[in-house]
Amino acid sequence: MSRQSAGAAGAWWLAIRPRTLWAAVAPVLAGSALALWHGAFAPGWALVALAGALLIQVGCNLHNDWADARHGADTADRVGPTRVTQAGLIPPRQVLGGALLMFAGAAALGVAGVVRAGWPLAVLLLACVAAAIGYTGGPRPLGYLGLGDLLVLVFFGPVAVGATYYLQALALPPLVLGVGLGPGLLATAILVVNNLRDRVTDERAGKRTLAVRFGDRFARAEYLACLLAGGLLPPLLLLAAATGGARWPALLPLLVMIPAHRVNARLRATPAGPRLNPLLGSTAQLLLLQALLLLAAAGAAALLAAPQPPA
Repeated sequence: MSRQSAGAAGAWWLAIRPRTLWAAVAPVLAGSALALWHGAFAPGWALVALAGALLIQVGCNLHNDWADARHGADTADRVGPTRVTQAGLIPPRQVLGGALLMFAGAAALGVAGVVRAGWPLAVLLLACVAAAIGYTGGPRPLGYLGLGDLLVLVFFGPVAVGATYYLQALALPPLVLGVGLGPGLLATAILVVNNLRDRVTDERAGKRTLAVRFGDRFARAEYLACLLAGGLLPPLLLLAAATGGARWPALLPLLVMIPAHRVNARLRATPAGPRLNPLLGSTAQLLLLQALLLLAAAGAAALLAAPQPPA
């Protein structure tokens, strides 16, 4: 590989933001864990859901890179990781084209999902792509209006978890949507760190995130609330719905609260700015750990008891 092609590949790797992709993987793992919990796990369709989620996440990352540079939110004063459009590493039209290609790939996979699960999945897929584009695109980007936290909560939580479950089980009990709030809240916590870090530069660019609107103390309180609610909701809901030998495995996801306490303590002690960057990865690790604990809980329940009835 030539030095030029290696440099181009590195720029694209930077553009897709690989460290953020756990936010797409974790809800799929959580939805698949709930399908296993109810005896409806379908590995092939779980992989289809995973591929679709990754394509949408990469498309969203590329579109955000292009749109933030276009709106002036990414400048030379940026304190976060390098953005390829603003830095001139990849031409803007190529970044936008890459985003549209990812969305097209997700739509192609969605055709198979719609054949399996019907029109509700088509609606969910269209909503996910529209949210990904509308987050930083269009004349009034939703993320610039302070709606990013709500979008992440909904689409990385009940929507992603619910769509994964529905694709496998062809049903959607309320328990799945409730448990899905857990990953959604932890994913929102990642965004809170990002917005707290960028609060000053976002305000200059007219990006009115909640951290900009309500300040540093609010953002730190929001982060703690996301960790507490996101960590406690899934095990408590599973425990309330579980029967027989499946009751104690329902508590396994509570273990995420141990590292969550340490991560929150680090956030409280870290001033806004680039020193918050490592906490993005630490918070994403909490999201992944919760999903793995949900899988462990479902596996233990399957070994110790009959599959739990959907609630």
